[in-house]
Order: sequence, then C-alpha cells, then structure tokens
Amino acid sequence: MAATPALDVRAAGVVVFRPGRRVLLVHRPKYDDWSFPKGKLDPGEHATAAAVREVAEETGLHVRLCLPLRDQGYAVAAGHKTVHYWAGRVVGDDDVSGYRANDEIDGVRWVPADEAADLLSYDHDRATLGEALRRRRRTQVVVVLRHGRARSRSAWRSDDAERPLLRAGELQAARLVPLLAAYGVTRLMSSTSRRCLQTLEPFADTTSWELETTRRLSEEGASAIGVRRVLDDVVAGAVEGRGTVLCTHRPVLPEVFAALGLGDPGLEAGEMLVVHLRKGRVAGTERHLVR
Repeated sequence: MAATPALDVRAAGVVVFRPGRRVLLVHRPKYDDWSFPKGKLDPGEHATAAAVREVAEETGLHVRLCLPLRDQGYAVAAGHKTVHYWAGRVVGDDDVSGYRANDEIDGVRWVPADEAADLLSYDHDRATLGEALRRRRRTQVVVVLRHGRARSRSAWRSDDAERPLLRAGELQAARLVPLLAAYGVTRLMSSTSRRCLQTLEPFADTTSWELETTRRLSEEGASAIGVRRVLDDVVAGAVEGRGTVLCTHRPVLPEVFAALGLGDPGLEAGEMLVVHLRKGRVAGTERHLVR
C-alpha cells in the first residue's frame, strides 16, 4: 500500500505592534503556550486575508499589514506547516481589556518587546520577533496593480479603452477586495480604461472609497513625465496607515516602477506589487497574484 503523502499545512499570522514597543501575544489553553495570533488558511483564501482575519478572530482587533517577514516552517503531525508572517499595526482602538476568553484563546496581552521573547514558548517565534523588531518601522503602502484578465485585442473591434474584463478577470477583481483591505488601502487611482475601472470597482463598492481616474495611467495618455507626476503626488500625499492602489496596464507599468526607483518585475494580469515606503524610499516589496 502506498504511503499517504504528507500534507503541507498553510497558515498566516501577524506580529502586531503598538506605540511603546509593545507586541501583541495570545495564550492557547490547548497547548498552554504564548504565541502570535495566527491560523490556517480557509480553502481558496489568500494568506494576506487570512492573516488579518485570524488577528480579528483571536483578539478582536483590526490590523493592517506592514512589511513582510520570513515564513516559518516546521514539522507537524500531518506533515509540514508553513506560516506566512507580516509585521502589522492596529487600525483603530487597540484596547484588549474587554477580550472574552474562550476555549481557543484564553489570554490576549500587549507585552513590552524586551519581555516578549521570554514569554514566547517557541524558538521559531523568538526568531520571528527579532526580525519583526528590525522591520517594525511605520511605512506607507503603494500597491501597483495590473488590471485583471481582459478580452484580447484581436477579438475586440471597438475602442480599446472600452475593452472589458473577461469573466475570469471579474473574479480576480472580486478576490482582490480582501487583499487590498489587508494593507489599509483607502486611495484608489485607476487608468480611465474600462478594464482597469472594472478591476477596482468591487473594492470601491465594498469600501465606499472614491475611485479616482487619470489618463496619465492609461495606455493612450501615459508618458514618463505624466506617470512620474502621478507617483510624486501619491508619495507626497501619503498618510501613515492609508495605502494607495494604482491600477494600470502592462505597457505603462515600467514607467510606474521607474518612478518608484524599481525595475519592472513583469506582473501578470491581476497581479500586484505591494511597495512599502519609508520617508519616500522603498523599504520592501512583495508580489501577490489572485487567480
């Protein structure tokens, strides 16, 4: 009889900070351990969305993701477990004094960072804490997004600016909603082309944030100077804790990345590069694709 293949369990969590160098820890009575809020991904769920959801479920706090941290990987009874981690900050009230203990989490505590290492139960969590402390600085997020899958140019006989998303692209747009929310995106900027607008409309409809449009991000109206002016405005107007998403086209993306001081990573349709800025400079990037 063939051996049952080992499972690769995927989970996500956040090392959450608040002012005063305090970090959020949770206690699990089943294991009698202290760790960071984390949990398994639901079927079809993206790790970014799972990380934010798990913090909310385990602590009652809403967080936004900041710089990514290295994955944790270790053996479990079912096979191997990978935990994706980010540093994070609370959005809104960070008071946990009213938390109600339950069978899964019976303690939630803000702990001074220099005491957290002693309270944490596992070496891999202590290593993650050390990395998070080095990457806990506040950042602003600019999400550069290539629009979802669209009708092909050869099959479209009308104005190219009116070329719409395919059904697969519409599904990508819907699945982008929790990813953009995870980074605290509140400013939405799009090319005037229909396929870009359709990519951001589900997020705009869900959040009620205004959807701004500019021809400077369209294939027809883009130029190196125009794109740089858009990015200069975004970076200059960046407010801590409020992210911006720019939705544009493959031919325009090299100019967007050049304006950010980055090389073109060659995004697929429906893929985004999350750019973390500190004092106007790139502090880190991460790529995410929705299918």
